[in-house]
Amino acid sequence: MSLEFKDATFDTDVLQSDLPVLVDFWAPWCGPCRQLAPAIDAISVEYEGRIKVGKVNTDENPQIATQHQINSIPTLMVFKGGQIVERLVGVIPKEKITEKLNAHL
Repeated sequence: MSLEFKDATFDTDVLQSDLPVLVDFWAPWCGPCRQLAPAIDAISVEYEGRIKVGKVNTDENPQIATQHQINSIPTLMVFKGGQIVERLVGVIPKEKITEKLNAHL
């Protein structure tokens, strides 16, 4: 199961993480976000212990969304060492996401 990242804890949970972090920027009303959710949940199980996986509800956490220039959702970002190393926008096939993740393990 993926984690939930919030404005107040984003720095600690994501930017200071020892593991690479996959962040799914989404909102409950977003159809494509819901379409992508099963792939994100599967990745969180498959990569447990190797990559931290979590979601940011952009409606509830506008500070993070603004800070990372999220203009459309779903947007996936991979952070490693506090830096953005990948940015994927839209409904991306799970295989493409895992290919990008594997490059940062």
